[in-house]
Amino acid sequence: MTIDALAANAVAPTGMYSSTTTTRTPNQSMDSEVFMSLLVTQLQNQDPSSPMDTNEMIAQTTQLAMMEKLTEMATASEEGFSLQMRTSAAALVGETVTYTNADGVEITGLASSVSFANAVPMVTVNGEAVALDVISGVTSPVEATPAA
Repeated sequence: MTIDALAANAVAPTGMYSSTTTTRTPNQSMDSEVFMSLLVTQLQNQDPSSPMDTNEMIAQTTQLAMMEKLTEMATASEEGFSLQMRTSAAALVGETVTYTNADGVEITGLASSVSFANAVPMVTVNGEAVALDVISGVTSPVEATPAA
């Protein structure tokens, strides 16, 4: 009995013996999806004669809920900080500000506009775009008082 080569009609292997590899990008943070995946894997692989303790499962579920709330709080904090920077930058329009440029020279000028296109607001001082976190001082323009 002879065996013919089946290379031309070969079917690509599937399943765990597949030769194709998928590249997985590592997740650097633990999120609820990772936690639930670990919990499901733990439940699938538990010993039937010694199932998981109910208190342990409740504790893990509580940890998941706490993690989600902490994530929400961190997001809200970041949004609050971003809003605070925008408000501070907008308040500088019409004020005299001082900043140090890349050459180390201290420059003072009038803030004329603000751009919120970047993560850090950019304040236009004397026609030059300056990041809000570079501004080191603010002075209100002195208004002339009428002579008596």
